[in-house]
Amino acid sequence: MSGEGDEEIKQTNEIKMVIPLLENIDIQGKEITADALLTQRKLASYLVEERQAHYHFTVKGNQSQLRNDIALYFQNRQEPDFVDHAALEHGRIETRKIWTTSEVNGYLNFPHVGQAFVIERESIEKKTGKLSKETAYGITSRLMRSVFSRRTAATGASKTAAIILLTGTMMRIADGYELAMALKTSLV
Repeated sequence: MSGEGDEEIKQTNEIKMVIPLLENIDIQGKEITADALLTQRKLASYLVEERQAHYHFTVKGNQSQLRNDIALYFQNRQEPDFVDHAALEHGRIETRKIWTTSEVNGYLNFPHVGQAFVIERESIEKKTGKLSKETAYGITSRLMRSVFSRRTAATGASKTAAIILLTGTMMRIADGYELAMALKTSLV
């Protein structure tokens, strides 16, 4: 019979295992996306400083001060930087709105932040008309000017180099950034 302690051990093991798993993979210049469990300062520093990679992390309650700081900044957000009307999938019509900023980089207590962002997802179940909304916060080490190339900006494409499953946690190592379409860029 498993209990709460088992889940804590599982999560602790995932955090300890991520760096050793990445050691044997060429991630230089790649994008690492991770869920909130792996939004850890040590991992961020390792990726940027030791492996010359970039991170894109979801920020939730395990980094409560970071999440609260990002939420406070975006509290009175105006027009989004990007809106995506996703094609009908799984019987839902979905709209994603994304806001980004680099104005809080020096304030946030997290290494190598290039941008903070909020994504608001609104979906409507086509059969029932039920509306649902979700707000997600995140950070990336990518600077606004380097989020993605002209080609990626034009096509919204991203290439996935590998997918690693870590006991229920998915991390993607990609040439392009899965959320590239979500973050604003300044094309030079």
